[in-house]
Amino acid sequence: MFENVRLSFQGIWSHKMRSFLTMLGIIIGIAAIIAIVSTIRGTNEQIKQNLVGAGENTVEIALYQGEWQYEMSYQGIPAGVPLITEDVLDSIREIDHVENVARYMIRQDYNVVYHLNTGLSGGYVTGVDANYFDTCNYIMKEGRGFTEADFKAFRKVAILDEDSEEALFQGESAVGKTIEIKQEPYIVIGVVTKAKQFEPTINSIEDYYMYAQTSAGSVYVPDSTWPIIYQYDEPQNVVIRVENTDYMTAAGKACADLLNANLSVSDDTIQYKAKDLLEQAQQIQELSASTNMMLIWIAGISLIVGGIGVMNIMLVSVTERTQEIGLKKAIGARKTKILAQFLTEAAVLTCLGGLLGVLAGVVLAYVISYLSGTPVAISVGAAVGAVIFSMVIGIVFGVFPSYKAANLNPIDALRHE
Repeated sequence: MFENVRLSFQGIWSHKMRSFLTMLGIIIGIAAIIAIVSTIRGTNEQIKQNLVGAGENTVEIALYQGEWQYEMSYQGIPAGVPLITEDVLDSIREIDHVENVARYMIRQDYNVVYHLNTGLSGGYVTGVDANYFDTCNYIMKEGRGFTEADFKAFRKVAILDEDSEEALFQGESAVGKTIEIKQEPYIVIGVVTKAKQFEPTINSIEDYYMYAQTSAGSVYVPDSTWPIIYQYDEPQNVVIRVENTDYMTAAGKACADLLNANLSVSDDTIQYKAKDLLEQAQQIQELSASTNMMLIWIAGISLIVGGIGVMNIMLVSVTERTQEIGLKKAIGARKTKILAQFLTEAAVLTCLGGLLGVLAGVVLAYVISYLSGTPVAISVGAAVGAVIFSMVIGIVFGVFPSYKAANLNPIDALRHE
């Protein structure tokens, strides 16, 4: 076996240009497949990060009616939806891969938050519990967070995010100043920011609008003061933080199922659902799956062309080495030995082409990444599979020339000129 491999490299080296031109189809095909798979993986990762955010492993579970989120402002408080107790929160924490959980209530109201004559248009007002900021990976940029006394004493205090602070105070510090929420005065005690800042890659108008919808300013108040500005006994939503993004879908569904088990609503369309951004990302990725597979198949055609080139050059090699084959058979070489020698040569030739193709594909992937701005995501599995596939092509297309060589009549072979 090792002797056949040595002879194969010796033959390839003695006809360097011919061997390279023979491998060219394999190299181009493998390089195209590696580059396409890398681009697909990189694009999918970019879609996932644009929706979920880097390091943002949180899932929101909200009350829905049918396919639409339940609107407390317009539909009122639904009967049969209990408040989420500490016991329920403890049960949620016991769900696999859930690290933390918090309750919250939220409104997107227009022109209800003011500082003097400046309003927060389209911003969010969120009533949160003591665990909310930790669960959602917020840190205090300025001022302080909510204390247990704030919740128990129903203090009208508020925390802003950076967007709402900029919108309401236009570059000035908000801490210690007063804002109005539905004409109720609240004192700003702090400003929060995300622990990990993330700016999504925006390559289209759809990406821009998707990002714009998630970057509106927010005002946070203790959930105990929520009835002062909105309604008593309003059903809460839940946000959970999981170990990593891979567990978001399963953990979100398990949490929604647990909350739905406590419902006693007459309208079975009212239920909790997880706002699964990861699932949305996967759905977007699946939309392009057929197109991506088509590109891979097209790139695979060049591998077939490369295989035909290998078969052609192996037939030429058999013709050139007819006397050598006849001599080997005359001194006792069996058909299987001759067959193995030429199959090994074809496999080595295509395997070498596959390795060069992987190298070219990696370089091409980085070039595409640089030009398009998508992340590089080289697939080790695709690279290994491509090399193995190229070797299989060499064996398949080398069978006929090898069989022809093995079946040469030694007397006719020795007489061949």
